[in-house]
Amino acid sequence: MNILDLFEPSGLNPEPLSAPLAERMRPKTLEEYQGQGHLVGQSGAVKRLLSTNKPASLIFWGPPGTGKTTLARILASSWNSVFMEYSAVLSGVAEIRKVVEKARKLLQKGQATVLFIDEIHRFNKAQQDALLPHVESGIITLLGATTENPSFEVIAALLSRTRVLVLNSLEEEDLSRILERALTDSEKGLAGYLPVLSDEAKKHLVKSSFGDARRLLGSLETAVMTAPLGKGGTRVVDLKQAEEALGKRALRYDKSGDEHYNLISALHKSLRGSDPQAALYWLARMLEAGEDPHYLLRRMVRFASEDVGLADPYALNQAVAALKAFDFLGMPEGALALAQTAVYLALAPKSNAVYMAYKQASSDAKEYGPLEVPFAIRNAPTGLMKEMGYGKEYKYPHDHKDAVVDQSYLPEQLLDRRYYQPTDRGRERVLLERIKWLEEQRAKLKKQLKRN
Repeated sequence: MNILDLFEPSGLNPEPLSAPLAERMRPKTLEEYQGQGHLVGQSGAVKRLLSTNKPASLIFWGPPGTGKTTLARILASSWNSVFMEYSAVLSGVAEIRKVVEKARKLLQKGQATVLFIDEIHRFNKAQQDALLPHVESGIITLLGATTENPSFEVIAALLSRTRVLVLNSLEEEDLSRILERALTDSEKGLAGYLPVLSDEAKKHLVKSSFGDARRLLGSLETAVMTAPLGKGGTRVVDLKQAEEALGKRALRYDKSGDEHYNLISALHKSLRGSDPQAALYWLARMLEAGEDPHYLLRRMVRFASEDVGLADPYALNQAVAALKAFDFLGMPEGALALAQTAVYLALAPKSNAVYMAYKQASSDAKEYGPLEVPFAIRNAPTGLMKEMGYGKEYKYPHDHKDAVVDQSYLPEQLLDRRYYQPTDRGRERVLLERIKWLEEQRAKLKKQLKRN
């Protein structure tokens, strides 16, 4: 194939009707674009780049089907540049040289070139090194797309000469607008097939796409094209047809209804009851039904403190790490981080001692109001405060054997309180022994003080 044919400007001409729906419906302007408000909004980076009309090398990082290629094409069009689309999977250094040579000739004629590299994370170091001098010299403006963290996959020298723009999974509202546009567009969409979709079918298609517009439009096209003909030649797609087209059953679920609370209750109680099998099932039920993974992660972070606590202090680390892992991976890969955490929490030793301790301390704080801080443990940054006795009888633990002193730290009205009472389960067994030992040491110090 001639290299000039391979790299003719793409995305700037109408797609043939034989192209997949997702390609036909690809937005040509920012006005048609859905989602990524932080980039395309009035103060967003893409909006500013369009207004300056000055090409800039960028890397778009985000999950599949979130508009990375589309933004690249829109920018290239606005910059009046030749758009060369290049797959990192199919080509090597030799092809890069050919592209650069063509870009050099175009530049001599006053024509700028935008080189778009899909899946740029698949380029090895040699391929990225080959691009570097030409990006630096301005022969090409590089636009890359990746689903992987460019900090790990793109060499530092190339990364320093580009700006990374982060794209997020599309919201359900964005996907719903994309779906409606595809159904009503008679030129590039499906309006000519007279599609009639039930609300349940639309919701199922949107939820099953997991923030991926390409996945949504592919599923929609399959559902409409395989739907039975109805009255007047319409293609009727109800929930059953949508399920059959996707090979995925819609689960009964309402994020704000009783079923939502029933399922989260089932998950929480399965974790508390140390049943990893049930915990995995209820977690999967909620994720497959379209529940926000961040909601489930927040609940598991809370559970790690409320129901596991210091019986296994690593449980909280596990839950917080899962949150970071999910934000790094997204769906569907990130679901495994939730599953791992659910199993860990279910099998961890259980204690609500910290939860009960805070609950009782909070109750006392509300009931007794602003009790005075004992003078011995008050801060004394000024001479006047020292004269008033602030910190006068404070005993610095590090000056004493085993860093243990006989000192009261609670207000006088609460000296008998024992908020935290650890169990003998898991790590708390060690903490229980520590508390007993501290109490014994303080009791010995009191006796010595009385004798003296």
